[in-house]
Amino acid sequence: MKFNLKEKIAIVTGGGSGIGRAISKTLAAQGAQVHILELKTDSAQQTVQEIESAGGKAFVHACDVSSHEQVKRTIQDIGSKNLIDILINNAGIAHIGNAENTQPADMDKIYGVNIKGVYNCIHAVIPYMKEKGGVILNMASIAASVGIKDRFAYSMSKGAALSMMYSVAKDYLAHNIRCNSISPARIHTPFVDGYLQNNFPDNREEKLVELSKTQPIGRMGKPQEVADLALYLCSDEASFITGTDFPIDGGFIRLNGD
Repeated sequence: MKFNLKEKIAIVTGGGSGIGRAISKTLAAQGAQVHILELKTDSAQQTVQEIESAGGKAFVHACDVSSHEQVKRTIQDIGSKNLIDILINNAGIAHIGNAENTQPADMDKIYGVNIKGVYNCIHAVIPYMKEKGGVILNMASIAASVGIKDRFAYSMSKGAALSMMYSVAKDYLAHNIRCNSISPARIHTPFVDGYLQNNFPDNREEKLVELSKTQPIGRMGKPQEVADLALYLCSDEASFITGTDFPIDGGFIRLNGD
């Protein structure tokens, strides 16, 4: 079976909803034992139930990825039972604003989750991968590579996730630890639905079409499409790939403006 992850131990941060949920379920369907790290565990429990109902194995760990000590304890608990094969740094938060109206507290919050959270997990997991190798996958964004209006802090944080990927990939070549990243454009998740409902309750469908058309391909991406790419990059079929960012963007980076 291609993309076989049987007996692999995978950690997915933010695996309770959206892209993280799709990734968790997809890895589990291919045989991985999935450990979901979530600040609020209700949604993650639902993901675990769906995985177990399909015959897979998954566990929830209440963990604030911005806390170095919480991440260290959680990954030590997982790693004490098994070597860790896969880490997917998916947890992240969004922010709307430019350099003028982004406040120090906004920057600190974005930094804590989107940058320090990625560092915390990488720092904690590498000792468990050095013995037999592993895969680290950072969730970046097209915002790391191109300018997006009113996404100053968010773009900064995703640029850091991208740069951390390059650094880890180079530093751990000798340990057979592969590190790559995925850069999605707009993906249709519950977050998008919530944003539309809260900000455009009277013309939600019109705004949905408008957002969809910002991708040259004419629609938003699906969480499952990102999950399928993540599965490939975490599998042995991608063993020759490291230090690379993979846009999944409906043509946004290369085709906008043509």
